[in-house]
Amino acid sequence: MQLNFLYLALAALVPLVMGFLWYGPLFGNAWMKEMGFTKESMEGKNMTLTFILCLVFSFILAFFLLPATIHQMGVYSTLAGEPGFTENTGTAYTYFQEFVANYGDRFRTFKHGVLHGALTGVFLVLPILAIIAMFERKSVKYVAINAGYWIVTLAIMGGIVCKFGM
Repeated sequence: MQLNFLYLALAALVPLVMGFLWYGPLFGNAWMKEMGFTKESMEGKNMTLTFILCLVFSFILAFFLLPATIHQMGVYSTLAGEPGFTENTGTAYTYFQEFVANYGDRFRTFKHGVLHGALTGVFLVLPILAIIAMFERKSVKYVAINAGYWIVTLAIMGGIVCKFGM
C-alpha cells in the first residue's frame, strides 16, 4: 500500500479552505460574538504562523483518517508484524497480496470516506468540544458552530483520503 502524498496534502488544505468559509461569510459574525472577538481584536496576529501550524496539524488529521476510512489498513496492520511481511515474503504477505487483489477496492469511495469522516466528527470531535465548552462556560451555539465546522471538514477530508489517499 502506497501513500498518495499529493492527495493527503489536498486533504490537509481542507481545514484552511473550510475555515475561511465557515468562520468568514457563513458563521464568522456569530462565531466572533460567541468568542467575544471584534474585527479590531483579530488584527495584528501572526497569521502566517497560524496557517503553517494549521497545515501541520491538518496533515496529522489526514494521516489519522487513513485507517479510519480505509478498512484495508486494518488487515495490513494486523499482518505487518508477521515474519517476513516487511520483506515482502512469507504466508502473511502472500495472504495480504491476495486480499488486496480481491478486496482492495471495497469501500474505497469518496462517499464512504465522507461517512467515516462525519462519524469521526460526531463521535470524537463533538464530545471533546462539548466537554471543553462546558468547563469554559461556552454556549450551545459555540459548540454547534465549531462542531459543525469539524464534522463538515472531516467529512470532506475523509472522502479525499478514502478515495485517493492510498
